[in-house]
Order: sequence, then C-alpha cells, then structure tokens
Amino acid sequence: MSGEATILHADLDAFYASVEQRDDPRLRGRPVIVGGGVVLAASYEAKARGVRSAMGGRQARRLCPEAIVVPPRMAAYTAASRAVFEIFRQTTPLVEGLSIDEAFLDVGGLRRLSGPPADIAARLRSEVRERVGLPITVGVARTKFLAKVASGVGKPDGLLVVAPDRELEFLHPLPVERLWGVGPVTAAKLRERRIRTVGQVARLGEATLVSLLGAGAGRHLHALAHNRDPRPVQVGRRRSSMGAQHALGREPHSPDDLDAILAGLVDRVTRRMRSAQRTGRTVTLRLRFADYTRATRSHTLVKATAQTRPLLEAARALLRTALPEIEARGVTLVGVSVGNLDDGHVQPPLPFDRDPGADLDAAVDAVRDRFGSTALTRAVLLGRDPGLEMPRLPD
Repeated sequence: MSGEATILHADLDAFYASVEQRDDPRLRGRPVIVGGGVVLAASYEAKARGVRSAMGGRQARRLCPEAIVVPPRMAAYTAASRAVFEIFRQTTPLVEGLSIDEAFLDVGGLRRLSGPPADIAARLRSEVRERVGLPITVGVARTKFLAKVASGVGKPDGLLVVAPDRELEFLHPLPVERLWGVGPVTAAKLRERRIRTVGQVARLGEATLVSLLGAGAGRHLHALAHNRDPRPVQVGRRRSSMGAQHALGREPHSPDDLDAILAGLVDRVTRRMRSAQRTGRTVTLRLRFADYTRATRSHTLVKATAQTRPLLEAARALLRTALPEIEARGVTLVGVSVGNLDDGHVQPPLPFDRDPGADLDAAVDAVRDRFGSTALTRAVLLGRDPGLEMPRLPD
C-alpha cells in the first residue's frame, strides 16, 4: 500500500434525486422521492424524515407527507453519469467505476502535474458542481476501503481526507456496519457479543473473529479493522457477475406473478451476457422481504452458458424453494444474477453440438437489436409491468 493518501472515492449524493432537483428549480431544498410504488431514491431532505431507498411508497409518504414524488428518468441519470465519469477520466487515467454514481480514482502519480491529492479532490468536486450541476462527496485515503468509508462519513457534499498517521484514530470509533461485508446478520452476531465499533473488532484478534464468523469473513474483517487493503485501483476490470432486480409493492404476489417477474429478469440478464460475449455458471436469487430482511440462494450449473432456458430453469428452481418463506413474510424485491463469468470470447458451438435454444435466443436478440428491447416479449409478461431497467456501467 502507498505511504500517502492517494486513492479517492467519489460518490454522487442522492444521485437520482439530485438530478431531479438540478433540472427542476422548484424541487431544490424540498424533500423529493423518485419512484412511486417503491422509493428508488430520496433527497437528503426526505432522508432526514426517515425515507430511504427500497422503502414502499405508502410508508415513505406517511413519514414525509410533504414530499414531492417524481417519476424516474433513466435517460437523464445515464447522461449525468457519463458527464461525471468524463471528468473522472480527465482527472486521472486510473478510474475504477463501481456503479453509475461512484468510482475509485488513483492520483498517486499526479503530484507534480496536479498538486497534492486533497487539492485534486477539491478541484474534482468543483468541476462536477460547475459542469454537471451535481453535489459529490470525495473521500481520500491510503486504501480503497478507507477512502470509501471516508466518503460515507463525509456525506453529503463533503471532502474528507484521512491522513496516514491518523487512520486508526479515524476508523476505530466508527460502528461495525462501516466495515465492508458487515450486513444485518453479521452486525447482529457482533452486537450479541457487545462488539459495536470497528476498534472493538480490531481488538478481538483474528482467531476469535474466525471462530465467530468463519474463516473467510473473520480474516476479511480483521484485515479491514486494521486498514489492511492492498487492492489497487483497477481500470477496465470486467464484471464478475451480471444481474437485474425488480422492486415490488408490499401487497401479496402470487407464484405466477413472481415467475413472470423472474422470467423477465433472466431475459434481461442473459441478453446482456450474450451482448458482452460472456457465459456463466452460478445463478443467484436475491429476495428482500416485507420486514426488510434479505435472503440469497444460488445454484451452480455443470456447464457455463448464456442461454436463457437453462439459466431460467435454475432460477425457477431456486424460487420454488423460497415460496414458503415468501408466503409467510411477503416479498418487496426479486433479483437475479449470473456469476462465475468467463473472460469473454465465447466460441460458437459446432453444428452437431448446437442447442436449438441458442438459435431462438439469437433470433430474439436480432429482433430486439433492430426494433428495440420492447418489440418482442414473453407471452407471460404481456400486460404486466416489466419493471425499470436501471442505468449501469458498460459491461
């Protein structure tokens, strides 16, 4: 790891809501909710009233009745993201995008040309504000992990530099949830032991964490609690998985409804895979229940594929195992991803080894490429809301 704080984590603030406030002056300074049935994003004025992403629209309006609800405009968010990433790339060639509204930047080799990292971060924030009209928070630290923590602490619209000689002083008082990989389940396990801060995790020792959380998670959290994160900023890193998700209202959903949603999601994911010339083996189903808890189920196929049929069959089998829990607890989000992706350059099958499903997928892709993604759809999806296709970084 570098001896100087040279890694920036730049994260746009309440991105979708900020774009809406930028484009409509009447929304500035007022609580804004993007999305009706399910909250896609909330301005900081709405967040102050308890509104958060993925919350049901009714609950959000109860918490903040004066909020202004606006429909999402995905094209506007995509354009804003591209403009911001252009500023990132003009700042340094070492940019690793995490999502459409955040990225890591390595400015370690720019001191003579552009000044110290803190000055570069300040100019970056000014340029995003002036050229794109959006607030952005930047964290600066020696490691990717700590830079991301710093941007989270610095929000909204802030700049926070963690000096190398004060890293643990900054990190250790923070709650355990600030550690990457600590979700509700892991946090509950730690809090049962009265472990509430990162410093308390650091003092446990690696062996104790391994016995409590397992080898992988224990070693991972022990390293992060001491700010050991040697990962460099990676340019052009290919995705390890591709996925899509569909947010739902809190009303009951029948198995047929969920199956139709699943089919649409798998269609979307496999088309992206084929476009990127990638195949995958591991199908993962992600669910969020009405009580905001989550569950994940996965299955790994024997052979990697980008065909819709075998991946959809695997996803449906996973959904069937989850139906009793869905019936008991309700479901507000269904997500599907395909992992264990190859590195591209998929070889076409030999004529005697070709699956008819591949021909069908190719024909469907050709029609959609020529006439648009909505020109052809599954019969089971007719008359149903296909859900929003969220903006994303290039595959």
